[in-house]
Amino acid sequence: MAAVAPAPPRLGAVAWLRANLFNSWFNTILTLLALFLLAKALPSLLDWAVVHAVWRAGDPDVCKEASGACWAMIHEKHRLILFGRYPYGEQWRPLLGLVLLVGMIAASCNHNAWGLRLAQAWVVALAAWLALMWGGFAGLTFVPNNLWGGLPLTLILTVIGLAVAFPLSVFLALGRRSPRMPAIRLLCRLYIELIRGVPLISLLFMASFMLPLFLPAGVSIDEVLRAQVAIILFSAAYLAEAVRGGLQAIPRGQYEAAHALGLSYWQARRKIILPQAITVAIPSIVNIFIGLFKDTSLVAIVSLTDLLLAMRQAIADPEWRRFFIEGYIFIALIYFVVCFFMSKYSQYLETQFRSGQQH
Repeated sequence: MAAVAPAPPRLGAVAWLRANLFNSWFNTILTLLALFLLAKALPSLLDWAVVHAVWRAGDPDVCKEASGACWAMIHEKHRLILFGRYPYGEQWRPLLGLVLLVGMIAASCNHNAWGLRLAQAWVVALAAWLALMWGGFAGLTFVPNNLWGGLPLTLILTVIGLAVAFPLSVFLALGRRSPRMPAIRLLCRLYIELIRGVPLISLLFMASFMLPLFLPAGVSIDEVLRAQVAIILFSAAYLAEAVRGGLQAIPRGQYEAAHALGLSYWQARRKIILPQAITVAIPSIVNIFIGLFKDTSLVAIVSLTDLLLAMRQAIADPEWRRFFIEGYIFIALIYFVVCFFMSKYSQYLETQFRSGQQH
């Protein structure tokens, strides 16, 4: 047994600065240059964003006379940015759905709670969220999904897309590496290479404009559903390659050990191979998750009002059009918070799973 390594010594502030920012002449020059640029840019930025900013004003002329940022535009247009064309009096419903989603994400952050019950809770939560969005029961006004927009639509496309694409990607990765089923291996390879060889925008165009031409007369598929299917198919191909990379990283001895224990093919993959492969592939998988969340903005080209398009509609008002920078900063912060959360949570999972494997 190897001896347990001692814990690293705790560093003070001066020691941390010396070890990370001033540990060589090159890093010292870069640190000093960064501090110089911050000293030059930060005062002007704070003056524009905070000191002389207009935080709340119903009249855009107040912002025009000010020398700072016009955050009043966000206060005036935040409902349109966040909820798009969803009926004004019913916007409590997507807001409640967002609260429900955040609660489910918080409950899922504890990996010890993962299991069948959590999966069932997610199914119930997503069904309740969609029911709230649609309505048409219990006195709720029916809202067709062509009026959905803003942050709820972006999150619906992302969450449902990932929930369906990830299991599909696992089967695609296993099928592409199947040694005993050459036909399945060929089909999986063709699918992955074909989907990865075209941009997402082309799939959205095909799903939104070409697919209805091939449907029988009188048969139609919802616009949101068509975009959702295109996102699922696109994401599954990329996730399949990430999972396949994790499978290839597993030593051959793990497969032989599972076979020696008498486990069947699916038992070995479920209990031994896939948990290790997915742990290895976590950085690549989360990178694809982040890319998918940002790529949902492409649905604007098929007339779906995602978060970015909702912001563009908000600044289409001639009275507030000149304050578009504040609008882009606002949605950039939303995208950054969500992506940063996924990034940090993936690092947490890597630490937890690797420490568990070491013990």
